[in-house]
Amino acid sequence: MKEKLFFKTSKGNRLCGILSNPTAEKEKPIIILCHGFSTSKDGNTYVRLEKILNEHGVSTFRFDFFGHGESEGKVEEITTSEAVDDILNAIKFLKESGYKKIGLVGSSFGGMASIITTSKTNDLYVLALKSPVSDYLGKIASQKDKQEIKTWKEKGFIYVPTPDCENHKLNYSFFEDAEKVNGYKCAKKIKVQTLIVHGDKDETVPIEQSIKISSLIENCRLEIIEGGDHTYSKAEHFEKMLDLISKFIITE
Repeated sequence: MKEKLFFKTSKGNRLCGILSNPTAEKEKPIIILCHGFSTSKDGNTYVRLEKILNEHGVSTFRFDFFGHGESEGKVEEITTSEAVDDILNAIKFLKESGYKKIGLVGSSFGGMASIITTSKTNDLYVLALKSPVSDYLGKIASQKDKQEIKTWKEKGFIYVPTPDCENHKLNYSFFEDAEKVNGYKCAKKIKVQTLIVHGDKDETVPIEQSIKISSLIENCRLEIIEGGDHTYSKAEHFEKMLDLISKFIITE
């Protein structure tokens, strides 16, 4: 059974998701798939994970964050905290629908949001992260000098490059929010079994972030894919990433 569903956030924003339940049994695990910035629930990673997990009897719910895909809002208005609220409401939606064993897979920006979400709730049993951002302030500081950040504040927005080779508008509220959220602090509160997969040639999110955060999460395994970039553009790297994440979830 696969169906398109809509649910609302705390602010009343309407978000879109695809629920795929191969067994129609709500007692079995369901995994929420959280995409990265400027992408969507229909990205190859999430569609492929849906297929693999469904074949093993694991249900999935891939949804679009606020401002992305078929969900309401403007992408430039997204913040990490907004994404965390989106995930928390996706969890609430699934629980109200009868699901009890819920896990998370988060990629890049969605990985950061998943880290914070997992630190805030006891409703999850497993967490898998694909090339997650753990420290947005550190990431921004490594890419922009103080003058660029000042200009961002004065203009109210900037255009940021993304893995899809397009520049996307992003409001200064993203930076203000990044000053308030800290993935490393949240990591210490995470108790569920966690997997992090990261390529050592990631040009977007420094692998050092995953090395650091993996040491702060109590039950965490870090898998480094040699030669892997942020999007796992080589087929063998992409397939290995999928294999690591899917096997981790299936065996938990």
